[in-house]
This record gives sequence, structure tokens and C-alpha cells, in this order.
Amino acid sequence: MKKIIFFSLLLLSASTYAQEKVEKYCELIATAKMFSTKVTIEIDFGQEKKFFEFKDARIKDDLGKAKNFNSVVDALNYMGSLGWKFVDAYPLTEGGGSKVLHFFFKKEFLKSELTEGTAKADAK
Repeated sequence: MKKIIFFSLLLLSASTYAQEKVEKYCELIATAKMFSTKVTIEIDFGQEKKFFEFKDARIKDDLGKAKNFNSVVDALNYMGSLGWKFVDAYPLTEGGGSKVLHFFFKKEFLKSELTEGTAKADAK
């Protein structure tokens, strides 16, 4: 009987430490810079955008300046270093003939890590 009570308490305590995981997605948008070999990278975490709000979605460094990437592969490696996993990609050609690349990533978060359903806090 003591063993049953011990294992019941052990299972109960283990279940309180187990946390629910939530899968979140983001989109990385790569646009070639004009007259340069570098690319501009923007990330969409699915955050709400207001009609008249023009918020800069580029990745920032520790000083708050837009981070420059040497190539798309450089940006993909950066996302991998943050723990994001590649899902899919597709190219789009815009009106001026410039090519824009779209990459989708996913990452698992503990529900307790997320604030208001956004995974942006972990993708600094």
C-alpha cells in the first residue's frame, strides 16, 4: 500500500512539472537590397497590425539597429541559431521585377513562456 501511495504522489508531482507545449510559426521575408549583394530581412510573427501603423519589422541587433545579413543563407542560419525550424518557402516576383523570398519557420514554446500568444520574445 505504501508503494501505491508513493508512486501516486510521484506521478502527481511529475504532472505539475509537465507543461503544455505550443507550436508557433513565423514568416521570414527576404528582399534584395538595391545596388547591393545584401538582403533586407523582415519577420512576421502574426502580430496585429494597425492600418496607419508603419512598424519596422526588420530584425534588430542588441543596439536596436536593423541587422544586416550578407545573404539569405545568413538569415536562415540566424533563425536556426534561435531554435526555429524551417517548414516551407516560396518566391514571389513583384511588379518591378524584384524577387521576394518567403520562408516559414516553426518553434515549440512552453505555454508559460508566451505572453498574449506571441513568440516574439524569444526571437530577439
